[in-house]
Amino acid sequence: MAIYVYKFGGTSVGTIERIKAVAEKVKAAHTGGDAIVVVVSAMSGETNRLIDLAKQMQSQPNERELDVLISTGEQVTTALLSMALTQLDCPACSYTGGQVRILTDSIHTKARIRAIDDTRIHADLKAGKVVVVAGFQGVDEFGNITTLGRGGSDTTAVALAAALKADECHIYTDVDGVYTTDPRIEPKARRLNQITFEEMLEMASLGSKVLQIRSVEFAGKYNVKLRVLSSFIEGNGTLITYEDTQVESALISGIAFNRDEAKLTLSGVPDMPGIASKILAPIAHENIEIDMIIQNISAKGTTDFTFTVHRNDFLKAKKILATIAVELGAKEVSGDDRIVKVSIVGVGMRSHAGIASTMFKALAEEGINIQMISTSEIKISVVVDEKYLELAVRTLHAAFNLDEAPLS
Repeated sequence: MAIYVYKFGGTSVGTIERIKAVAEKVKAAHTGGDAIVVVVSAMSGETNRLIDLAKQMQSQPNERELDVLISTGEQVTTALLSMALTQLDCPACSYTGGQVRILTDSIHTKARIRAIDDTRIHADLKAGKVVVVAGFQGVDEFGNITTLGRGGSDTTAVALAAALKADECHIYTDVDGVYTTDPRIEPKARRLNQITFEEMLEMASLGSKVLQIRSVEFAGKYNVKLRVLSSFIEGNGTLITYEDTQVESALISGIAFNRDEAKLTLSGVPDMPGIASKILAPIAHENIEIDMIIQNISAKGTTDFTFTVHRNDFLKAKKILATIAVELGAKEVSGDDRIVKVSIVGVGMRSHAGIASTMFKALAEEGINIQMISTSEIKISVVVDEKYLELAVRTLHAAFNLDEAPLS
């Protein structure tokens, strides 16, 4: 008996009609003989509505009580989908994260899964039932309801697939797979039939919104085959796996980008051991994540230190940096919150030279100035002025023939 875990996001279950359509899809798979576990998100917009209610009570809602509140969104969907399946004469049973016993740590609003008790699910599957589980939630060791953070239903689905040793985990969304880049920016973008975990992890971390990054990490760690499909269009979607069969035919798999970047520079810092720690430690202490870092050495015994943060943290980080500048006797603090990061991603980089030069030449020919560069084995990221985002994406998409090369 093949076991599949299906996950349906908020838009896929956004209305009663869509929930009924999901039920039809699930019944068809169940009738075909597969054992099906379905993980669902809250109906589209419901989590935001619940958060707004909480903020009407407290400007900074108590996180424990907030988890109790926002976890109800998924519970509504599980019950409605189970009812829809029952109406179709397809036996089904719904569970909250706590009932399944998805055990997490105690960090409210962004908990991490520690263990899953799959006993109850296996019993229901053997009895011929479809099991519907509320995504995004679990319980800690004290029985408190916890939630996994935005996009946490993806993680729930992957974790269940790993625990059940499922054949595949299908993530149903409003897109029909992973594309070479965002089709809204480059209409010639193509859907990838297959992509590796490494590439998907990079694309998720670099701004691709198709999958939550933690779910990709989890899938890679436990070797869970993921498939991204559309809830509304029939097709095979994109398979995410360790099997990198397309390495020889495609050097670059995709172009990712992130609009939420901001850059800060501390100029004229004394060049001495430990200076990077003195600059970055106070930033990290305020839970501000730092991305790209560049340190330039000057001939006068000073250095310029530049790093990027999320645009939402720009003003906070700049204020902290101003204090650091005074303490270190730096020359000045400057910043720019009108930058973006554009990246090329592909496991094919490992075995082919000249990727970076092709990228830089293509951007230069379009007059796009590169402000910062970051590299890894399978990605190259550049920071450019935000006005060049769409031009940069389209230029690189064409430079690496992503709009022409057949993708296998």
